[in-house]
Amino acid sequence: MSPGELKQIDNLHSLFVGDVPLLDVRAPLEFAEGAFPTAENHPLIDDEQRERIGIEYKEAGQEQAVALGEELVSGNLKTERIARWTEFLQRHPDAVLYCFRGGKRSEISQRWLLEGAGISCPRVRGGYKAMRRFLLDQLEQNSRQCRPIVIGGRTGVGKTRLLERCAARIDLEALANHRGSAFGQHVQPQPAQIDFENALSITLLKLVDAGNPFFVVEDESRNIGSRHVPPAFFARMANAPLVLLEASDEERVDITLQEYVHDALAEFRAACGEDDGFRQWSDYLLGSVDRIRRRLGGDRHAQVRAMLDAAIERHALSGDIEGHRSWIAFLLHEYYDGMYEYQLTRKAERIAFRGESAAVQEFLRQTYGIRCGNTQTHRLSQ
Repeated sequence: MSPGELKQIDNLHSLFVGDVPLLDVRAPLEFAEGAFPTAENHPLIDDEQRERIGIEYKEAGQEQAVALGEELVSGNLKTERIARWTEFLQRHPDAVLYCFRGGKRSEISQRWLLEGAGISCPRVRGGYKAMRRFLLDQLEQNSRQCRPIVIGGRTGVGKTRLLERCAARIDLEALANHRGSAFGQHVQPQPAQIDFENALSITLLKLVDAGNPFFVVEDESRNIGSRHVPPAFFARMANAPLVLLEASDEERVDITLQEYVHDALAEFRAACGEDDGFRQWSDYLLGSVDRIRRRLGGDRHAQVRAMLDAAIERHALSGDIEGHRSWIAFLLHEYYDGMYEYQLTRKAERIAFRGESAAVQEFLRQTYGIRCGNTQTHRLSQ
C-alpha cells in the first residue's frame, strides 16, 4: 500500500470548529509541550525510542531511521499500539490522527491501523506544525476583528459568576486554569502556554465563525498566573468597552469566602483526601498571603497573617468558617481595592456602564445582544 492511498485532510477550520477528536501519535514529551483540547496522546514511539531514531536519522538517513523504528516497535509492542488506537477510534469513529509534520509517523500509524484492525483513519496534512501555525494565524486575525466587552469590577464582586451566565463569552481564567490573583492557583497545574494559546484561538474562532457577535471577557492583566494573554488579543481587550460590575462589601466577602474557602478546600480534598487536602489548602492560603508580603508591607502582612492563622485554627478545630471573613475583608479593603482604584483611573474613558449584576445583564442584552441566564444563588457550604 502506497502512502498516497492513505487519506489526508487539510480543512483545519472545520477540524477545530467542529471539535473533531484528535489522535496524537507523537511522543509523550512532544504532547506535553503543546497539543489541542480534543487530542489524546497514544504515541507510535515513546520518548526514548524517538531519541534513538533521531540519532539514527542524523547518522544514517531516513531509510535507516524508519527501519530502526519498525524494529523498535514490533511484535507485542506493535500489537499494543494498534489496540490502543483501535480503542480510541471505537470511542471516536470520526477522529483524525496526526504526528508532528504529517509524515512518516502518521503514515505508519494509518497503515498499521488499516492492516491490523481494518480501520481507515485520515491524517492531518502537515500534522501538528500546520495546525499550530493555523491557530496562531487565526488568533492574530480574529483578535483584530473580534468584539469583546470587558467585565471589570473590584475583587469579589462576582465577575466570573456573571461570565458563566453569558452565552457569548471567553473565560480566560478557565482556559488558563487560574483565578487570576495572588490566591488564584488550583490543585491541578496550569496548561502549557501553547495549550492556553491553542484553546483561546479555537474559542475565538468559534465565536467569529458564528457571525462575530459581541462577547464578554473578564478584565485581566497580561499574565494569568504563569500564563500570558497573547499580545494581539490583550491589545483588543485594552481598547474594548468596559462594563463595571458592582456589589456590596458583604456580598464581596461572601463570594470570596465561597471561592477561596469552600470551593478551593473542596478541590484540594477531592484531589488529596480529607486531612491532607485541608493541610495543603491551608498551605496554599498561607503561601498566597506570604507572596504579597512586599506589596502589603510588613505591618499589614503581619496583621492579615495573624487573622489567617487564627481562622485556619478555628476552622480545623470546630469546622467554623466565620473566622475567615476577617482576613478576607482586610485584604479586599487594604490590598485589592487600592490597586483597583489606581487601575480604574487609567480606564475611565472606556466605561460604558456600571451597576449590580441584574442591571449589567440587562445592559448587555439590550446594548450588545448578549443573552444571560438567570441569576444563580450560591449558598455557603458547611
